[in-house]
Amino acid sequence: MDPITRAVLQSWNWQIEVIVVLVLMCTLYTRGWFRLRQRTRAKLRNLPIEKQRYRLAVRWRLISYWAGLLLVALALISPIDPLGQQLFFFHMIQHLLLIMFAPPLLLIANPMPFVLWGLPNPLRIRFGWFLAWLLRKDAPFRRGLLFVTNPGVLWMLWVIALFAWHDPGLYNAALEIEWVHQAEHLTFFLTSMLLWWNVTNARPRIRKKISLLARIGLLIAAVPPNMLLGVILSFAQPVYSYYETVPRLWNIGLQADQQIGGVIMWVPGSMMYVIAALILIARLLSGEEQQKLTRRSTPPIQKEKAADGTA
Repeated sequence: MDPITRAVLQSWNWQIEVIVVLVLMCTLYTRGWFRLRQRTRAKLRNLPIEKQRYRLAVRWRLISYWAGLLLVALALISPIDPLGQQLFFFHMIQHLLLIMFAPPLLLIANPMPFVLWGLPNPLRIRFGWFLAWLLRKDAPFRRGLLFVTNPGVLWMLWVIALFAWHDPGLYNAALEIEWVHQAEHLTFFLTSMLLWWNVTNARPRIRKKISLLARIGLLIAAVPPNMLLGVILSFAQPVYSYYETVPRLWNIGLQADQQIGGVIMWVPGSMMYVIAALILIARLLSGEEQQKLTRRSTPPIQKEKAADGTA
C-alpha cells in the first residue's frame, strides 16, 4: 500500500461532539425500541398474524436507524471528511451521505416514539409535557414549524441551501473555516431531514397527513435542481479555487476531480429521489388495485345494502 493511501485510511476526524450525539441517539433509540417491543409483544400475541405485522417495534426499523447513524458517522468522522478537504468528489460523497442517504434511513425508522421511550420514565414524562406544550395549536413554534414544513416552502429552502453552499465564495469559506464547514453540514442535514420528514410521514405529525401523490410530487420536484447542479459542475471549468492550493492526491487533476463530483451529484444523488418516488408510486398503485379487487369481490346484494345504508 502506498504511503498516501495508508495516511488517508488512518485520517479519522474524531469529533467528540459528533461521537457523543451519535452514541446518545443510538442508545436512546435502541433502549426505547426494546422497551416498546416488550410492552407490545404480549398485547399482540393473541391477534391474528395479519394484524401483528403492524406493530411499531419491528426489526427493520432498528436496522434502518442504526444504518442511518452509521452513514452520518462515516460522513463526519471517517477519512471521507479529511479527503473532502483535498478532493472535490469526496466532498460530494460526504454531502450525498448527509442529504440523500442518512435522512431517509433515520426517518423511516420513525425515531420519535422510540427515542422518547428510551428516556428514563420521569424525564420521558416531563419531555412529553414540554413537547405537547411546544406543539400546542396556538404556539408560535408550531406555527413556525408548520410554515417551514409546508412542502412548497420546504422545497424552496432546500434548493436555496443546495445552490448557496455550492457558490464558490461560500464553498471555499466552508473549507477554510471550520465553523462555516460545520454550519454547511448542519444546514444540509436539517433541510434534508425536514424534506424526508414530509416524504416518510414520520412522527411527530403536526399537520394533516400528506397524500401519496403530494409526497411523490415533492420527490420528483427535488430531482431537477439536483441534476442541474450536477450537470453544471460536470461540464464547467474548475470553479473552486481552494482546491488549487492543496496537493493533488493520486494524480487526479482539478478538472477530472470536479467532473467526478458533478456526476456523483447528478446520477446517484438524483436516483435516490427517483427510487423513493417509484416506491411510493408502487404503493399508490397497489392500494388502488386492492380497492378495485375489494369492490369486485363484494357481492351485489351487499353493495346494494351498503348504498342504502342498511349494511
